[in-house]
Amino acid sequence: MEQLFHMSALELGQKIRTGDLKVRDVALSYMERIKEIDPTIHAFLALNENRLEERITEVETGIREGRYTGPLAGVPVAVKDNICTKGLPTTCASKMLEDFVPAYDAEAVMRMEAEGMILLGKTNMDEFAMGSTTETSYFQITVNPWNKNHVPGGSSGGSCAAVAAGETPLALGSDTGGSIRQPSSYCGVCGLKPTYGRVSRYGLIAFASSLDQIGPVGKTVGDCAALFEMIAGKDAKDSTSSNHPLENGKDLVSGSLRGMRIGIPEELADGIDAEVKKAILDAAQVMKENGAQVETFSLGLTDYLIPAYYIIACAEASSNLERFDGVKYGHRSKDATELHEMYRKSRQEGFGAEVKRRILLGSFVLSSGYYDAYYLKALKAKALIKQEFDKAFEQYDCILAPAAPSTAPKVGISLSDPLKMYLSDIDTVAVNLCGLPAISVPCGMDSKGLPIGMQVIGDLFQEKKILKAAAAYEALRGAFPAAWDTAEL
Repeated sequence: MEQLFHMSALELGQKIRTGDLKVRDVALSYMERIKEIDPTIHAFLALNENRLEERITEVETGIREGRYTGPLAGVPVAVKDNICTKGLPTTCASKMLEDFVPAYDAEAVMRMEAEGMILLGKTNMDEFAMGSTTETSYFQITVNPWNKNHVPGGSSGGSCAAVAAGETPLALGSDTGGSIRQPSSYCGVCGLKPTYGRVSRYGLIAFASSLDQIGPVGKTVGDCAALFEMIAGKDAKDSTSSNHPLENGKDLVSGSLRGMRIGIPEELADGIDAEVKKAILDAAQVMKENGAQVETFSLGLTDYLIPAYYIIACAEASSNLERFDGVKYGHRSKDATELHEMYRKSRQEGFGAEVKRRILLGSFVLSSGYYDAYYLKALKAKALIKQEFDKAFEQYDCILAPAAPSTAPKVGISLSDPLKMYLSDIDTVAVNLCGLPAISVPCGMDSKGLPIGMQVIGDLFQEKKILKAAAAYEALRGAFPAAWDTAEL
């Protein structure tokens, strides 16, 4: 069944529809592969074994009766552990939610199940999505399938590592400041961060509500487009979700590069590793030779991206995580003797160091005397950054940039210097501040054999443009190698 794990999700779906593959064989093969490989990768926190047989039967019956007819019917999928799944633990990789089992599914999960997809399990992440390496997880450190001495990125590192290792053909992640695109780059897979509001956040445990967005991770651009089409759309349960019309998955990736106007910001080349810069420019040259109009331009205000992002994100995090007080749900300290001591000890025991750091920073910038000096200024900077992107999209259909300034660092390095970890988000946070769509697609390898990802950024609700550009480049690039072809898993 080795060939099975090389197939894209769309290829699997096609073979299931034609009867060349059976739903049961596909689902059980992936579950066996997880059990074989994950003890070294540590991508999963929980497996959906108890309901798997029942779900396989449901899907087989639904396909046979014509209820599940979509391109991903019968295809397995994994879900990041901050997205609620009924009857399956959803921990946010935190001691605070170690025993939390939701009574409902997130809207995105409901939509996948309504189309006949099969949930394999929940993937590891940085605690409460706060981190860039998946090392802040309370339970385990996920490693990069290309080289187990390196991180997979974060915070959706578990989802991206699982796809890269062939443990699942597709996965859901969440992106607050690059948490889908950066680990996709590190792991050599494709990851889409949709326009803010395109995908319902109902059932997504919030980090920063104005920045968070659920999105797909897959082997190919087409896989991401198909899953995006499935989970996108208006949801009455999420007041921020949009009813903007959506094209179907095939239309989203169809078309050539001819006549497409592509800009490369001069500022985003600052601080980029030479090998990453070369890979991005080589990819841009391929696009140019195949009909795209490519030029560099000045974006401006890039010095304010990291400060504005971390002030806003931490402020919202401190507000969102206030609910974890040991009273209603989540970890409760057994050592407390009165109410305020219970609050303090429950949070002290339940949250890890990175989460505490961001709560403290967020509480500080929201406090009396500092609100105007920091938080309001960050909001103003955010508005000015959006204006710069508006100007850019008057000239360009898409913007190219690295998905990360370097390839995956070694395990243990980033945690020793949190500020350096924050600065590594320089290429991705602008997209979240402005609510824009962006996709990371593999564009090369460095001298250490680690993947390099190129980010294609579009204007609001212009997923069609970025997916078309990414798919066209992907076709020109040719098949990207699988991690297990070059590494011992």
